Amino acid sequence: MRSLTVTMNVTLDGVVQGLGRPDEDTRGGFRHGGWGTRYQDAVLAGEMGRGMSRAGDMLFGRRTWEDFTKAWSRREDGNPFTTHLNAVTKYVASTTLEDASAWQNSVLLRGEATRTVAELKARPGGDLSVVGSASLVRALHAAGLVDRYTLVIHPLTLGTGARLFDETAPFTEFTLTRSVTTTKGVLIAHYDRRAAA
Repeated sequence: MRSLTVTMNVTLDGVVQGLGRPDEDTRGGFRHGGWGTRYQDAVLAGEMGRGMSRAGDMLFGRRTWEDFTKAWSRREDGNPFTTHLNAVTKYVASTTLEDASAWQNSVLLRGEATRTVAELKARPGGDLSVVGSASLVRALHAAGLVDRYTLVIHPLTLGTGARLFDETAPFTEFTLTRSVTTTKGVLIAHYDRRAAA
């Protein structure tokens, strides 16, 4: 069975919305977009590159896939992240997307995400990684489909914005397997889900 790893940038108060750009995700009147850019450094880039160097496929929710498609699909800048994102197989879980032809190597998982992703995990193939896609992650977490998290914890609070988890998240225990602190105070923490007792 394929494993599923989630990488999520998060503030100390659990906000995951609008990391990269002011206009990235303004739903709910969110005004703090771009909060993560000032925390970039070589340590963070190296850790993210290390994660992308592992063989496997990527999984996205519709919104994040569309945002990544606009940002990455037409780049030819020689950046290793660009090369990886364009070459890897990208599964997009959606009930509303008509097709996934806008970005090369994308495959539409049409239907309810927990069902389609569970079926995908059961098939032979490379491990799966999710970057962002908070709504999808919440659903997959609730269904017990997330095997590990890489949380990129930024040293700030925003007070508003979509959180990674809410009160509906089920009780689940994780084991810290590795952590790295960047020069800007970002904690990159790797957690594996513990087997049920």
